[in-house]
Amino acid sequence: MVGKIIALRDMDNFSRRSSVYVDPECDKFFEMPLFIAASTTDMTTKCQCWQFSPGKEPALRSFTEIQQLLQQGKKRDVKSILRENSWPINSPIRAQLWPALCAQHQTKQNMLDGFYWDMVHQVFGTTELSDKPIMLPAFVDPAHCLTYHLTRTGRSVADRIVNVLGYDCPDITYSPVLYPITSILLHFMSEEEAYHCLAALVGSKEKVFIKQTKLQHEVTWKTVMQIAKKHSKNAVTYFQRICPGVKLERVFMDWCWWILAGLPFQHLVRIMDCYFHEGIKVLYRVALVIINLFHKECQSNNEWSPDNIKNDIGNALIKFCKKIPVSPTKLLHAAFSIRGLSSTYISRIFMKTEMILKSRSVLNNGSKQLVKSRSSDNLPSSQSQVNIQMMSHTLTIRERLYTETCRNLLFTLWSWLPVRITMYQPVLLYTTEEHGCSLTTFYVRVEQHEPTLMMIKTCNNEVFGAYCSTRWFERNVKDDKGQRQAYFGTGETFLFSLYPERAKYPWVGIENEKDLGHASELFMAADSKMITIGGGEGQAIWMDENIRFGKTDSCKTFNNPPLCPSGDFEIRVLEVYGFDGV
Repeated sequence: MVGKIIALRDMDNFSRRSSVYVDPECDKFFEMPLFIAASTTDMTTKCQCWQFSPGKEPALRSFTEIQQLLQQGKKRDVKSILRENSWPINSPIRAQLWPALCAQHQTKQNMLDGFYWDMVHQVFGTTELSDKPIMLPAFVDPAHCLTYHLTRTGRSVADRIVNVLGYDCPDITYSPVLYPITSILLHFMSEEEAYHCLAALVGSKEKVFIKQTKLQHEVTWKTVMQIAKKHSKNAVTYFQRICPGVKLERVFMDWCWWILAGLPFQHLVRIMDCYFHEGIKVLYRVALVIINLFHKECQSNNEWSPDNIKNDIGNALIKFCKKIPVSPTKLLHAAFSIRGLSSTYISRIFMKTEMILKSRSVLNNGSKQLVKSRSSDNLPSSQSQVNIQMMSHTLTIRERLYTETCRNLLFTLWSWLPVRITMYQPVLLYTTEEHGCSLTTFYVRVEQHEPTLMMIKTCNNEVFGAYCSTRWFERNVKDDKGQRQAYFGTGETFLFSLYPERAKYPWVGIENEKDLGHASELFMAADSKMITIGGGEGQAIWMDENIRFGKTDSCKTFNNPPLCPSGDFEIRVLEVYGFDGV
C-alpha cells in the first residue's frame, strides 16, 4: 500500500515537474508537439488541443471497437483493422491502443499499481529524475540510441526505463532495438505505461517482438537475408552483381536500422500499430518491401546508380529510406501483400539458422573448450546422480555391474545435452512406474516443461529416447489460420540410443545449410492418441495413447536407423525428465 501511495504522489509530481515534450524539430511530423502525459486519463485530456489536418477524415475504427474485439479474443479481426486503418500520426487513439495491444502479450501476473515506481526507487534510490546522465545497461547499443526528437528530459526518461527493464530482466544481454522502441512509445504514453509495454513485449511467449541476445540478433538478420533470397531474389542478385567485393551479410546486418533509423516517423508509427499486435514478422515484411523499392529506384534514378552506391550500399539503403517514395499506407499494403511469408515459414527459417549457428559455435570453441564445458562442474550433482540411479528404472540395466553401467549411461547422455542445459539439475517429471500408463497423465505432468528428456526402456531391455527442445503443449498452438500445427519443435531436438548401442542422432540440418525439404523438420507431433518424434519416410519414435506399444523407423529428420532391431517394441518403462530452473 505504501508503494502505491508513493507511486501516485510521484506520478502527480511527474506531470508537473518533468513533462516530456517532443523537440520542436519534430513539428514536421506532427501538427503540434506531443505531450507525454502522466496517465492515459491525462493524455486524453491534454490531447484535446491537438489539431488535425483539415478536410474530411476517413471513417476510422475507434479504440472502443478494437478493445471489444481484444476482449472477445478476435485477434484476426484486430489484425485486419490495424492493417487497414491509417490513423493520423497525431491521433490520440494510440495513447490507449498501444498499451492495450502490448498488454495482451503479458505473461507475468498482473503487476500491482506502483510496481514500476517501486522498481525505480529500488534501482536509483529515488523516483526523482536526475539531471545527471544515467549509465545505460550493457545490452544497449550506444550507436543506436535513437530518440526521435525527444527532449533532454524525454531522453532521461528513456534511459531510466531501459535501466529498470535491465534490472528486472537480467537475461537480456544484447538488444539494440529496445532503446528506439522505448523512445517511440514515449511519444504516446506515460513513462510507466511505456515500461509495462516493453515488459510485455520482452516477456511474450506466443509471439516474438524483441531479440535479447547477440545470438538471436545474428540469427534475425541472417533470417531476413535467407527470406530475401527467396522473396526478393532479383534485388539480392542485383546487389551481389554491382558490389562483388561486398559480402551480402554486411548489407543485411543493418536491416532493422533501415526501418528504425531510416524511415520517416509517420511511416514508423504506422508500422508500430501492426508490430505491437503481430510481432517481428511485420518488420520482416517491411524490410522486403524496402529492398524491392530500392532495387526499382536503382534502375530508374541516377541518385541510386551503381557507381553511387556500390562502395556503401548499406548506408545508401538507409538514405533511401529517409526519402522513401511511398506513403505509409502503400508501404504496409505492399508488405502485407507478399505471399508465402507465413509465421510458420519464418519460424522454420529462424530455427534452422539458429541451430546452424549454435552448432558452429560449439565446434569453433575447439576440443579444449568442449572438454572444459563437459567437466564434472557440468554434470549432475552427486546427490542428483544418486537420486536418478535410485529412481530410474530406464538407466538400470540388469548386469553384474549395473550400478556402474547406470552411471556411465547417465554421463554419456549428459555429454550429449546442449551445454547451457548441463548447468541445471534434472528432475523426474513422469514415469510409468509411478504415474501410470496414460497419455493424458503424461501431458498433465510434462506439457509445460521445456526442454524435456524422454527415455524408453523396452521389454527387451533396449534403452533409447529423445531430447525434446519444445514444450509438448505446443501441440495445442494454432497458426494464423486457426489450425493446429501438425509438427512443432526446433532443430535442437535429437535422438539417442543407450543400450545395447550408444549413439546420438542430431537434426540433419545442423551440418547442411541447403533446404532439405519439409520432411527434414518434422521434430515433434502429438495428439490425444499418440506421440511422434521425427518424421519423413518413417517415424523415429511413435507411442500409442496407452504408452504400452510403440514402433521405430529410420526418418529424414534425424537420418537415424531404427532405435531397436525389431522396429516394434513394448514399453517396460517410460521416463521423462525436466531441468530445474530452466
